[in-house]
Amino acid sequence: MINELDSIDWSSMSHAYGPAVEVPVWLRAMASPDPEVRDKAFNDFYNAAHHQGDVYPCTAASLPFLFAMADDAATPDRASIVQLLLSIGRESADRSDGLYYSPDGIESTAGADSLALIRERADTFISRSNDPDPSVRQPAIEGLGHFLEDADQAVALLRDRLSAERGIVERLLVVRTMADLALRLPAACSSATAWLDTLAGEATADPDTRLAALVHKARCSPASIDADTVPTAISLLRQLTPAPQPEPRGKKCETDPDACACAAEPATTTGQDVPPQITAAFADLERHNRVHAPTTDLLRTFHEVLNARRPERTALLTEQLHSPDPATRYDAIRMAKDLITSWRGEHTGLVMLLTKCLLPEDPYTAAAAAETLGSLPLVSEPAREALAAYIDAHRAAHGSDVWASPHPLRRRAHQEAVMALARLGDVRALPCLLTALDTGCDAWCAIQVAGHLSSAAEELVPRLARLLAEADLSKQWPHTDTGALISALAELRHPAGLPALTHAVSAAARNEHWSTATSAVNALASFGPGAAPALMVIRPLTDAEDVNLRAAAATAVWELGRDAAESVPRLEALLDSHCNHEAADTLGRIGPPAQTALPRLRELLDAGYEWTRVHAAAALWDIGGEAEANIVVQTLLAAWEKNDATGNHVLACLDRMGLAAAPALPRIQTELALPQRGGRFRSVDNDAEVQRLCRDIQARLSCP
Repeated sequence: MINELDSIDWSSMSHAYGPAVEVPVWLRAMASPDPEVRDKAFNDFYNAAHHQGDVYPCTAASLPFLFAMADDAATPDRASIVQLLLSIGRESADRSDGLYYSPDGIESTAGADSLALIRERADTFISRSNDPDPSVRQPAIEGLGHFLEDADQAVALLRDRLSAERGIVERLLVVRTMADLALRLPAACSSATAWLDTLAGEATADPDTRLAALVHKARCSPASIDADTVPTAISLLRQLTPAPQPEPRGKKCETDPDACACAAEPATTTGQDVPPQITAAFADLERHNRVHAPTTDLLRTFHEVLNARRPERTALLTEQLHSPDPATRYDAIRMAKDLITSWRGEHTGLVMLLTKCLLPEDPYTAAAAAETLGSLPLVSEPAREALAAYIDAHRAAHGSDVWASPHPLRRRAHQEAVMALARLGDVRALPCLLTALDTGCDAWCAIQVAGHLSSAAEELVPRLARLLAEADLSKQWPHTDTGALISALAELRHPAGLPALTHAVSAAARNEHWSTATSAVNALASFGPGAAPALMVIRPLTDAEDVNLRAAAATAVWELGRDAAESVPRLEALLDSHCNHEAADTLGRIGPPAQTALPRLRELLDAGYEWTRVHAAAALWDIGGEAEANIVVQTLLAAWEKNDATGNHVLACLDRMGLAAAPALPRIQTELALPQRGGRFRSVDNDAEVQRLCRDIQARLSCP
């Protein structure tokens, strides 16, 4: 059938990057005997004809040829073909309306057409589910749950498949697919759920299969979760977890730190001009997607099913983090972070279990634990001493220059622990940060956290200022550390940093690096009147070409000079720009002397964007006071209801309003009663601030 490719008018169709004329070339190349040619063809097809899961008319037109290759025993890489068919069908099903609009706006039913054809050809998945090659068999098994329409046939096939499979990966996949089938086809739900229930209690079955059945039965029927569900899962997890080796593999790590109990860190090669931050970001992305234990996806699913049952999830995570299996422990670190960042409550027990993963003999796992603790500074306070002890032990065992260790795993584990300790404001992190700043070895890591050590500003600021002064701002793209250096100096707010920041403003503005100049001006503004000598550099920038820089300069002129007559007119003009939020905030800080801005601020209360309404309302209160209280509270509460991310700003204003915020009390009490951290983008730190403000306001309003 591959010879019929030319009978299709591919030029009349398009993919993500233009006309689909290359699609037949890719399809032919998928059958090439050369593996490199095949790999390139699959990559090209995924990138263009199946871009980010999209299903185009050319994708649908490819299906008959893909099915022909899947059914041909001579196809050299049938596994990739079946996987591609599965992906196209799954993505088509997820787009429930079946509509696609091409770049020229033409409506297409490619998704619905693809799904219909794949379901018609479901016999391919049936036949391939018996394939001797597990890499072919796995996507075919999954396809049985997604594409078979005969519920009884699908249930029977999956039951038989479980009996035939010996590999743990395939057995877990069969159980998961049975649940997928039950959730997709109501006709299959009763028999599939009953099978899962029986399998979960079958004493002769292997524990991983029983655990999978237990989890997926709960997934299909959340109401069936009872007091025994999690304890039973924990018991099964203990049965399937390997016992510790008589001689721990950690001993190998003591002499060879790149051979660790869980996994090794792959070597990363980049071009000489690639900043280390970029290299690290890609390494983090790759690391984020790794799975080390066969049960990890299953346990993630279980946590999703348990959802708000925080005590049960904590008990399950306690077992995972206590596991003698390094892979199970490692993968539990991310799950613990997900629970802590999503749900309020007492998490000290989990934090202390994460500190138990700071094992010198397993730097791979230690680095992941330290990174997680560092990302949760408010929650990680109980880990302070464990982090300090880990750093001291490292320095004692490997020398004071372990920050620059030639062993990638040991170096990363040490640096993550140091950065986590620094984010807690602990000065015991200082020696390592100074080593980094003085030698230049991974100095960018030290710069990221230096701003948290305000008690060490005397030692840190001269070094940070020197690095900022050395940055070449004449280049088209300034050094990637420049922004981080400016932020650190702003956080430390030490007078020794003022000359370097002032120079950075001049150099960045001269070279039209507007964002760098804006950051440096904002940093100077954070010093207040103490940075007044910089006004001679900042004042001319109130007329800068870039509006963001103009807004930053107008704010800085007020913060440094405190002359309302000079600042208010410029800030009022900025209320009609996209920088109206910054302008409104500064006008609010000026207070009653900015009364001429009140009419325009009242108009902004009707803006379409809730953030604009919040900033305008807060400024209205700060300038107009009690006379504006009713409309301010109404505006703030309406914006908070529409967009939870505004909560911190709303509550900060309500806190300033004192007793005038009384109408907000019911909403504040509702917020405090929520078990889940609000908003998709609310961090643990932000949520902690929301709770603190709510408690303060509630106490004030409840007992005026």
